[in-house]
Amino acid sequence: MSVEPEILDLIEKSKEGNRRAQFDLYGRFSGLLFSVALRYTNTKIDAEDVVQTAWVKIFSNLNSFSQNNSFEGWMRRIVVNTAITLYRRNKKHANQADIEDVLATPADIEASKECDFTLEELEKAISQMPEGYGLVFKLYVIDGYKHKEISKMLEIEVSTSKSQLSRAKKYLQSVLCKMEQVAKPRK
Repeated sequence: MSVEPEILDLIEKSKEGNRRAQFDLYGRFSGLLFSVALRYTNTKIDAEDVVQTAWVKIFSNLNSFSQNNSFEGWMRRIVVNTAITLYRRNKKHANQADIEDVLATPADIEASKECDFTLEELEKAISQMPEGYGLVFKLYVIDGYKHKEISKMLEIEVSTSKSQLSRAKKYLQSVLCKMEQVAKPRK
């Protein structure tokens, strides 16, 4: 992936301490990074804290950015890691369980295939997940991390990551099915 020449120019000027270039980078990517942070936090205030800390890290570490990589991807990873640090500091993994306790049944899986939801409904249901397994769900399903990576990031066992994902799926299925029942007209 190559970085746009305009962005490369802003990066180089920002490395030199050019405040205007830093402001332009911030303006160009702040909305995107805020939306990433919001996905991993429970409140806008927490998301703002994450983004502010991430921007400090981004500007402090611009020299470590490789032009052969995606600048957007590099910044997203900093935001995700910053959000995970906040999560570790605040929660200490309150909703963990063994995977054997939470495996979905074949009937649960079949029932979930019949549901049809809008993007807004899915986002609402995902945002309502308890933080512990909601974080694993977002890392695994939305951002594509593997359980081994998640276990290292969150300092948990791989089996815990898997159980958290399983719990998240069951929770999501339950919330979505309730939404579907409410939306169905009664005869």
